[in-house]
Amino acid sequence: METSPIPVVTVQTAPFEDQRPGTNGLRRKTAVFEGKKNYLQNYIQSVLSSMDLRDRQGCTMVVGSDGRYFSRAAIEVIVQMAAANGIGRLVIGHNGLLSTPAVSCIIRKIKAIGGIILTASHNPGGPAGDFGIKFDVANGGPSPDTVMERIHQVSRTLEEYAICPELRIDLSRLGRHDFDLENKFKPFRVEIVDSVEVYLQLLRTIFDFNSIKSLLTGPDQLKLHIDAMSGVMGPYVRRILCDELGAPANSAVNCVPLEDFGGRPPEPNLTYATSLVDAMKGGDFGFGAAFDADGDRYMILGENGFFVSPSDSVAIMAANLSAIPFFRQHGVKGFARSMPTSTAIDRVAKGLKLALYETPTGWRYFGNLMDSGRCSLCGEESFGTGSDHIREKDGLWSVLVWLSIMAARKQGVEQIVREHWAKFGRNYFCRFDYEGLDPRAAFYLMRDLESIITDKAFTSQKFAVGDHIYSVERADNFEYIDPVDGTVARNQGLRVVFSDASRLVFRMSGSGGGMGATIRIYAESFERDPERHNRETQVVLGPLIAIALKISNIHERTGRQGPNVIT
Repeated sequence: METSPIPVVTVQTAPFEDQRPGTNGLRRKTAVFEGKKNYLQNYIQSVLSSMDLRDRQGCTMVVGSDGRYFSRAAIEVIVQMAAANGIGRLVIGHNGLLSTPAVSCIIRKIKAIGGIILTASHNPGGPAGDFGIKFDVANGGPSPDTVMERIHQVSRTLEEYAICPELRIDLSRLGRHDFDLENKFKPFRVEIVDSVEVYLQLLRTIFDFNSIKSLLTGPDQLKLHIDAMSGVMGPYVRRILCDELGAPANSAVNCVPLEDFGGRPPEPNLTYATSLVDAMKGGDFGFGAAFDADGDRYMILGENGFFVSPSDSVAIMAANLSAIPFFRQHGVKGFARSMPTSTAIDRVAKGLKLALYETPTGWRYFGNLMDSGRCSLCGEESFGTGSDHIREKDGLWSVLVWLSIMAARKQGVEQIVREHWAKFGRNYFCRFDYEGLDPRAAFYLMRDLESIITDKAFTSQKFAVGDHIYSVERADNFEYIDPVDGTVARNQGLRVVFSDASRLVFRMSGSGGGMGATIRIYAESFERDPERHNRETQVVLGPLIAIALKISNIHERTGRQGPNVIT
């Protein structure tokens, strides 16, 4: 008996005023997506309608999630709406799971028009947690500002969406599934693919797997402790680090993806990855790492819990890329970092006579640099590093770079870091996060602070804190002119640079879950003298933090006594 074609239905709706995507797509409390009628459908329709109709018809898209609560239900809606909107093929990870780097990798490999990633990154999961929808474009990178603006404009005037409510897909069944739709000449195809395989194939072309395997299995075997934080990275860690590279199965923990990430934020930092920190402090392991929910961020710890700051991590990678076959073969074109990230990588770039690009925060700004052949390695202070192998930051790639450097240099994490400081100097760096602030209070605080630091009198100011005197050299609101297409990004963070190269940066973050505003304060101080490389970061940066608190008045104006998180 022949099944009849699946009907395409048009549903009337009304626009929502709050569907402007931020730095990492649209993030809200899960209850908003789950409970507000048509909220999810409106945004998916806005994403699909933002594409030119001719490009959309019959095209291929990739869909994946970090496994958080509501992902499966949302994927079903995305499948039904993609079919109704003329998408020809969807490639979806097994059980709906794909890391953000894997989505980027697959988009590029199969030349898809783009991909939808269901993630709120390191934000909590579960019914009371956060949910997010991110759209990656055809280069495998995050949506540029122009695409985000198109999505927002569609969302403001949306009156209807198209959907095939009777279409059902089993995400656990690998393989191709074809569906006949009403008034469509070609069947709609869904391919459920192995979550790891395509990404693993790419990594094999980048790294010397034999060298890493020898490090992890040889007579002087490096003992690992890897925490997947109950996010999407569990299957990748097991398959790549354990099965392929020989790390014992018990060296990887929290490798089963959970909808609520086990009740903790899947954030790889010293505040939230405490079980990894405790395990490493015991001294039994030589290398530790944790990943966030969608696998694009990471944290590295050495023996006895020695912490590698993200800014140091990308600088050390930059100085040691010759350990990676991919870079020996393709060469190194240049480096890039987000403006708040420490200037440690700048010193490496100068030493190697390579270009260094300073961009606003947001991985999308690196895409143009990589697509135009200007940049091979880029990083952000928020635990993200990547290269031009894909167009997203990549946590597991970063871990494999570190293991490759350790194999090549036959040194531990701490020794590598300390030798780097001895050669290039140490950039002491920290970040204070004030989360969940009243958005109006945060806006006016930043506006008033900008008035203070851009006043002509400010550039001649001196601040005396204890026995330190800091002289302001320049201060501005960071503006970026893209060297590729000339587009300008304004209001990207307030900077105060002192005559000794110390810096303060103030930035309102755009990637929260709709729970108030976040102001981040970054402090950085450079130390050339190796005798002074062992000092406590907070002690070194204390005077700068005191200046930051004084000029911003953040505690008085927000009613806070201190930051939520110090990194």
